[in-house]
Amino acid sequence: MTKILFTIISFLGLQLAFGQNELQNIDLIPSKWNVPNDAIFEEFDNRKTLVLKRGRAKAKNLNFSNGTIEVDIYANVNRSFAGINFRDQNNHSEEVYVRMHKSNQVDAVQYTPIFNNESNWQLYREHQAKVTLKQTGWNTLRIEVHHQSAEIFVNKIKVMTVSQLKTDQFQGGVGLWALFGNRFSNFKISHGDSNKTPNSIKVAKEDPNIITNWNISKAFPYIKGKLNFEAFSKEKYTTVSTEKSGLVPISKYVKKSSAGRFEQNKEDYVVATKIIHSKRKKTLLFSFDYSDKIIVYLNGKVIFKGNNAFRSKGIQYTGHIDINTNKLYLELEKGDNKIHCVVIDKANGWGLIGKLE
Repeated sequence: MTKILFTIISFLGLQLAFGQNELQNIDLIPSKWNVPNDAIFEEFDNRKTLVLKRGRAKAKNLNFSNGTIEVDIYANVNRSFAGINFRDQNNHSEEVYVRMHKSNQVDAVQYTPIFNNESNWQLYREHQAKVTLKQTGWNTLRIEVHHQSAEIFVNKIKVMTVSQLKTDQFQGGVGLWALFGNRFSNFKISHGDSNKTPNSIKVAKEDPNIITNWNISKAFPYIKGKLNFEAFSKEKYTTVSTEKSGLVPISKYVKKSSAGRFEQNKEDYVVATKIIHSKRKKTLLFSFDYSDKIIVYLNGKVIFKGNNAFRSKGIQYTGHIDINTNKLYLELEKGDNKIHCVVIDKANGWGLIGKLE
């Protein structure tokens, strides 16, 4: 009898585990989704489908932590974007999407965190991948999420691993995203272990010269030629820590006055400051990068201006950032020296990264 009971309990346990991990379909019908006003639910190719022209659709009453999310996206050779966002809360989320017109190119698939409704793909060049997309029929995008990492598949082929998701959120809503029009079907989801035990991630040793914290101001509307150093140098500043790479994803900490409309946003700026104490006069090398634009002050004097915005240097210019792109020699005085970096942004990623050598 004991053996029989043990067998039954084991079987039920396996069935329960299977049920928790089995992909379940969420129909693409109005009662299941919150969608933009111009979204269309319709039968197509013998399927229930959702056409998103622009923006995000969010599944109703669905909270996601770990597990799998999958959706079919209809082939589209025109310039367009289609993807999945997850762990959506407080205007932050994780997002993975395919660029339908970029088949066989190095940035056909991208991951980006969404901070305060702003995409940040310019800040994460490492989170993109080459993939061949079908030119007809349906392409399947699949994301397997385990704590703070995610594996991304297109048409059953693993194309990218994100070892450290960027929002620091463990759960939230789930949805779909499109730009310039795309059609979705067969949305499926499974829920895995919700234990908050973090992944064991091996992090490469970072350069000890990387700046690991900055003091940043609130956001201000940017008007060219109207900056007032005396005014913003007296503003209240908040200390923020960088990511392991040295990157400050500014939108994570500061909400813009105009967000979520890409190049239709207005430009905002924040000021990031750093005090460098020197026992004597000396020269330090400041290696840095930024998005979109920057004005650098040392002890109140402008020493650099730059523009790294999307397409600012040609139609194919992405504006991705790299810590070794720009180099300045800082002539330090004895005592405290202060860098002020005015970082200006319109869209696609608001960030600053730097090191002192």
